[in-house]
Amino acid sequence: MNEFNLVATAASGLEAIVGKEVKRLGYEPKVENGKVFFSGDKNAIARANLWLRVSDRVKIVVGEFKATTFDELFEKTKALPWENYLPLDAAFPVSGKSVKSTLFSVPDCQAITKKAIVNRLSEKYRRSGRLMETGALFKIEVSILKDVVTLTIDTSGAGLHKRGYRTAQGGAPLKETMAAALVLLTSWHPDRPFYDPVCGSGTIPIEAAMIGQNIAPGFNREFVCETWDWMPEKVFQEARDEAERLANYDQPLDILGADIDHRLIEIAKQNAKEAGFGDLISFKQMQASDFTTEKEYGVVVANPPYGERLEDEEQIRILYKEMGEVYAKMPTWSVYVLTSYEKFEEVYGKKATKKRKLYNGYLRTDLYQYWGPRKPRNKE
Repeated sequence: MNEFNLVATAASGLEAIVGKEVKRLGYEPKVENGKVFFSGDKNAIARANLWLRVSDRVKIVVGEFKATTFDELFEKTKALPWENYLPLDAAFPVSGKSVKSTLFSVPDCQAITKKAIVNRLSEKYRRSGRLMETGALFKIEVSILKDVVTLTIDTSGAGLHKRGYRTAQGGAPLKETMAAALVLLTSWHPDRPFYDPVCGSGTIPIEAAMIGQNIAPGFNREFVCETWDWMPEKVFQEARDEAERLANYDQPLDILGADIDHRLIEIAKQNAKEAGFGDLISFKQMQASDFTTEKEYGVVVANPPYGERLEDEEQIRILYKEMGEVYAKMPTWSVYVLTSYEKFEEVYGKKATKKRKLYNGYLRTDLYQYWGPRKPRNKE
């Protein structure tokens, strides 16, 4: 096959960013809730996996149809050209989900989908009995939403947030995909200072550095579709060669991550070193209230503790108040804070320029955005 229907999945609230990323790669995105659909060749599969910073996974859409009975699910699944994707020895576990649909039993939907694919492959490959499933992995999902069935094959393997640089992490780590989204939602450019006052294991500063030097986030990892017999090795080799050409390793960066916990600072340094930014990102143990700077037109991005437990609330209020007092003395800077704490603006001491609803995992949060003035041209 030369052309594939593809979908890049994303956390709720981040689809528009993934849509922009897909468009930047040269494909036409169709943005829906939690998904960005586009079409492309094998090269598109490779490039999307290498380059998408905010997407969770890239999947092939094998088919989409309406089904309200198990017979319908079986027949319509069997009618799809599975032999175009799965070789005779393919290992193909089937996972599933069903939302607001007549066919609500997920185990039954998985079993019927599996049986339909086995029947199709047995007929096409002229085999009787069980298929061995000793070959490459093709993870299939049957997803049913309001009686519309979507059947996909995962091309990524491990989620795209697994960049490969995390040697260790803190207690409540931010996903790399969410960290990249927070950076992309700001006004930051690589020629401006960047600061994370509660950096934890360093994820936000590292993602900022990758964006600043235009480094493909998937450059140092492998993807499950590279093991498939119909995916030529040269496709990924060419995509990685392109990523190497487009990286701007000479771009100077002014990125600082700070945290009150010295153990996390050591982890952050190790992670940055693993990502290739050991000398480019500065990390410092200090309290948010201790930050001072003469620099101008920088960007602060923070994912502070949220105070989800009642006993933590007082400490959280102190931290947010200190942040508000410190950043009030930095009038040219832009500040972006992600938290689920609903009284944030009140404690911080200033109403946000804009709020954006985002989900950090299953937790509903808001990104409070305080926009600084535009950098004058004579300061460029």
